[in-house]
Amino acid sequence: MDPQTQSSSVSTSHTISPDGLNYKKCKLLKEENRLLDSVLLKEENPFDFFRVFFESIIAGAMAGVVVEAALYPIDTVKTRLQAARGGGKVVLKGLYSGLGGNLAGVLPASAIFLGVYEPAKQKLLKALPENLSAFAHLTAGALGGAASSLVRVPTEVVKQRMQTGQFASAPAAVRLIVAKEGFRGLYAGYGSFLLRDLPFDAIQFCIYEQLRIGYKLAAQRDLNDPENAIIGAVAGAITGTVTNPLDVIKTRLMVQGSSKQYKGILDCVRTIMREEGTHAFLKGIGPRVLWIGIGGSIFFGVLEKTKQMLAKKRPENHNSFYLKQE
Repeated sequence: MDPQTQSSSVSTSHTISPDGLNYKKCKLLKEENRLLDSVLLKEENPFDFFRVFFESIIAGAMAGVVVEAALYPIDTVKTRLQAARGGGKVVLKGLYSGLGGNLAGVLPASAIFLGVYEPAKQKLLKALPENLSAFAHLTAGALGGAASSLVRVPTEVVKQRMQTGQFASAPAAVRLIVAKEGFRGLYAGYGSFLLRDLPFDAIQFCIYEQLRIGYKLAAQRDLNDPENAIIGAVAGAITGTVTNPLDVIKTRLMVQGSSKQYKGILDCVRTIMREEGTHAFLKGIGPRVLWIGIGGSIFFGVLEKTKQMLAKKRPENHNSFYLKQE
C-alpha cells in the first residue's frame, strides 16, 4: 500500500471509529506515514549529522579495539625490529607488553577518527562533483587523522616505550616520561607521526572507499562481509608498504627518550642513511604489512558490520517494520 492510500484509509478510519482506542491508533499511523513519506522523499533530517557522528564513534571504537587486541604481538615485533640499531637482536619476550594501556588510548582515538571522518566524508561527497570522490575520501581521512592524533600520539609513545622494554606499566611510563622530559615527552615524534599517519589514513581510506565503489559498480549489488574484509586487507597492505619508511622514522623518534639521538626528522633520516644505509627504512616491513593487512581486514570488516547493525536500529527502520506488520 502506498503512502497516499494509507493516508486515505487512516482518515476514513478516524471518521467511522471515533472511540479512544481507534483514535490513538489512527494518530500513530498518521505519524508513521509522515516518517515513511520523509524517508521515501529522502528529506534531509537536521539530526542526520549527530546520528552519523554517534554511530561512527561507536563503530570506530569497536573496530579499533578488536584490531589492537588481536594483532598487538605483531605490532610489538615490528616496533622492536624498527627500533633496533645496526645488527641489534630482537627480543620476542613480552609481546603483549603495554596492551592494556594502549587499548585505553586506542578506543577514544578510533572513536574520534571515525567521528570526524564519516561526517566530513558525507559533507564533502555532497559538495564535490562525483568524479572528485577520491579527493573527498583523502581529505576526510587526513582530517580524521589530525583530530585523533591528539590522543593517538601519547598512546603510541607509551606503547612503543613499553614494547621496547623501557617501562613495565603504562602509568609508570606516563609518570616517568613527564618527570624526565616534561609533558612534551608524551608527544615525542609528533611531527613524524603526522608525517606518517596523515598520508597513511588518507591513502588507506581512499583506497578502501574507491575499491568498494568500483566493486559495487561491477557487481551491481552491496558488498557482503567477506568482501569488505578482503578489500580492507588489500587497502591496508598497499598503504603499509608505501608508508613503511615514514613509520621507521616515527618509531626511532618516539623511542629515543631523553637521549636525543636524533635532533628531528631530517637529522633522523640523515643519520639512518649514514649509519645503516637506505635499506634500514624497510625494517619491519614484513610484520608491518602483515599486521596492517590483517588489521585492515578485521578493522573494516568489524566497522561495516557494526554500521549495518546500528543502521537497523534507526527509528525509520523500526517504523517501516511496524507498518509492514500492520
